[in-house]
Amino acid sequence: MSQSTAPELQLTVDAPKSLAGAAQRVEQVDREQLVRALGQAGLELPPRVHVTLIAEADGRARGTPPWIVGRAFAPYDVVIFPERLASSYPYDSLESTVRHEIVHLALAARAGAYPLPRWFHEGVAVSVESGWGITDRARLLFALAGEPAIGDVERLFGSNARQQTTRAYLLAAVLVADVRRRHGLDVPGAIAGHVAAGTPFRRAFELETGESADAAAARAWQPYRRWTVWIPVVARRGSVWLMVLAIAALAFIARRRRRARQRRRWEEEEGEDEEHDEARRVRRTRPTIGGR
Repeated sequence: MSQSTAPELQLTVDAPKSLAGAAQRVEQVDREQLVRALGQAGLELPPRVHVTLIAEADGRARGTPPWIVGRAFAPYDVVIFPERLASSYPYDSLESTVRHEIVHLALAARAGAYPLPRWFHEGVAVSVESGWGITDRARLLFALAGEPAIGDVERLFGSNARQQTTRAYLLAAVLVADVRRRHGLDVPGAIAGHVAAGTPFRRAFELETGESADAAAARAWQPYRRWTVWIPVVARRGSVWLMVLAIAALAFIARRRRRARQRRRWEEEEGEDEEHDEARRVRRTRPTIGGR
């Protein structure tokens, strides 16, 4: 067992020799970044976290669905299966998995002994850990097929199928991201604080947002729903990913164009500055007439 200590967090890692490299990466996770992201969400870093890394040859891994990469067990324990990272959304690295699971611990601590809905837990963890990107938006187009509601998201999280749980993560992530955008980045901690005081989650959500979770979901997902009418046309798996790549390519082109416009503005501003400097030099070299 190895141990690393920082002022904000005591992090211990338990791993077999085959995962020694992964254990070192866990120990080096950026505490400052994590503290900052949690603080923005109205949450606090747990005082200590114990991370257990499990290899695929371990019997504990064989008893866990293969798409599960990490799990948090309040108040301080995290279990991670590092060899599964390549194909499991929403995790894109070992470091992001560690951050994701620590967000779960922080949110559970903020809510005290009271449970929070799975969609809220996962949505907050994705929002705090990694945010919301273009690939997520492309995936969400397909997750929205079928007009889901909050109850459906909870049901999807309870599924044993990877496709269903991925869909649940996407729906929860965009919902929480939209709620934080409209009601403040720290709203997750505020809602959990109400729950810790004994307020039922539904009421706590309404107190902080002024709307029900179902209404918030409908609002968050609505911008994407209009695109789902043409999803059946590209329903085959290969076509789906071709479209994801196409959307990502369009986003890349848009970014390039924005950068080109910004560079042109900078060049124009530099040109104006040079003209002003030249005019000042000319004025300084002219002989003065009159004076005191």
